[in-house]
Amino acid sequence: MPSPADAPAGGSLLIRGGRLVDDRRIVRADLLVDNGTIAATGDLSPRDHPEARILEADGRLVAPGLVDAHSHAEGLVFDAEVQLALLRQGVTTIIGGQDGVSYAPGDGAYAHAYFAAINGPHPHYRGPRIADLLASYDRTIPLNVAVLVPAGTVRHEVMGSADRPATEVEVRAMTRLVTEGLADGAAGLSTGLDYTPGLFAGAEEIAALCRPLAPAGLPYVTHMRGGYEENSQAGIEEVARIGLAAGVGVHISHFHTRAAEAARLMDQLARQGVDATFDAYPYTRGCSLLGMSLLPPALNALAGEEAAALLREPEERRRLRREWFPRVDENASLGPQWPELITIAHATAPEFADAHGLTLAQLAARRGSDAVDAALDLLAASRLEVNVVMAVRDERRVEDLGRLIAHPRHVGGSDGIFVGAHPHPRARGTFASYLGTYVREHGFLDWPAAIDHLSTAPARRFRLGARGRLVPGAVADMVLVDPDTVRDTATYADPHGLAVGIDDVVVGGRAVLADGRLTGEHPGGGLRADPPAGDRPT
Repeated sequence: MPSPADAPAGGSLLIRGGRLVDDRRIVRADLLVDNGTIAATGDLSPRDHPEARILEADGRLVAPGLVDAHSHAEGLVFDAEVQLALLRQGVTTIIGGQDGVSYAPGDGAYAHAYFAAINGPHPHYRGPRIADLLASYDRTIPLNVAVLVPAGTVRHEVMGSADRPATEVEVRAMTRLVTEGLADGAAGLSTGLDYTPGLFAGAEEIAALCRPLAPAGLPYVTHMRGGYEENSQAGIEEVARIGLAAGVGVHISHFHTRAAEAARLMDQLARQGVDATFDAYPYTRGCSLLGMSLLPPALNALAGEEAAALLREPEERRRLRREWFPRVDENASLGPQWPELITIAHATAPEFADAHGLTLAQLAARRGSDAVDAALDLLAASRLEVNVVMAVRDERRVEDLGRLIAHPRHVGGSDGIFVGAHPHPRARGTFASYLGTYVREHGFLDWPAAIDHLSTAPARRFRLGARGRLVPGAVADMVLVDPDTVRDTATYADPHGLAVGIDDVVVGGRAVLADGRLTGEHPGGGLRADPPAGDRPT
């Protein structure tokens, strides 16, 4: 029987013998796709649709394509290995532009330099607008990419890395860039308030940039200031001030805290009248820039070569040891054990090629130095282009993560970073872990609730058009899930393992994954957020 991938663009596809997961229920039904949209569901005979290609579901769950609400793959999504890693998890849409830093607006140089170890390079974008970034994905990849306006990049376009409040003139200039980005189709505005230059922006400045979101019905998305865990209260208070001042909903990125504390803080936001959601991945270890974790903000804000030269100076090292590293020892999540808790995921310096997968303590022992010198040598040699996996002193149990993920305001997000020889396993495992560990094995969510969290709710939150439902008129982005076998295989020790249990994925009515392999079809593209009137069909 011909593969559905053989169907011409705009052709018909009949998925037979599946169990459709939609609208909080599972029903046995067939599903017909025509011209990229769902045409009908029910008991459908091939005799009535002789033109349709057939895809046998064989009792698998048929679900709307999953939406990764927090991804750093917007530069590397052109890589076939990255595409395969996402599609094998059932992800058909990623939302980039996270943490306040991405390629647009501008020429992309800031993101290519500062976030090189997070987002990687974008091979096609040359600027200057969000519209150009979105266009770079059209019909060039098998899945979809939506993006947020990154407030840190906007600030850098107007103010560089200035560590001061913005003037009224500068706020107006930044607001114009935000408004332009939203007109181009951005799905919200993001900040990264532990990254430069976002950490130099105050709540009033951020609220001004958020005001154009209100008429579009789009959210303010934030990596909160000052870390999470025990510091979450202060971050939430600032989030509330910004959301209320701008009159917008808010979305909290990678909400690292205990389930009970998250529930308390979400209740606090609700009592204040703030429409809030959050994403949280099913791991307790984080991943970020080593410089953000270990260097003072002013030094971390420097260009790579300039920072590297400073880090090589003996007097600067003595100053950092004396004045700065005692603060690192007091970090609530890491503490003085930080050399044992930080594992090197990516470093560009050839002389550190054997460091990937080592903790800073192990690297120091191998080099015959202490952890401070090892870390500073690594950062200087790599011109700050280093990302790391960060453990915490008190890793949470599956039960606590499960309660966090089951919160009604949670949506799925991996914070997936594909840069590095020894990356965090969340990039390749998050969505399969949700389904395998937290749905099948532990039952924190049932299958319909899981699809709501991982597809329907984020598609609605970010206004991604007629996605997240299996109803006539909806875009035919769909995944076939074997509920008995779906699971993640990536681990901290072996982070490159691909998910299993999802072998067939359809985007825009065309098969992009068949029998676990890429088909070579590229029906995906840049998603432009719907205007408020463009809700999905009901």
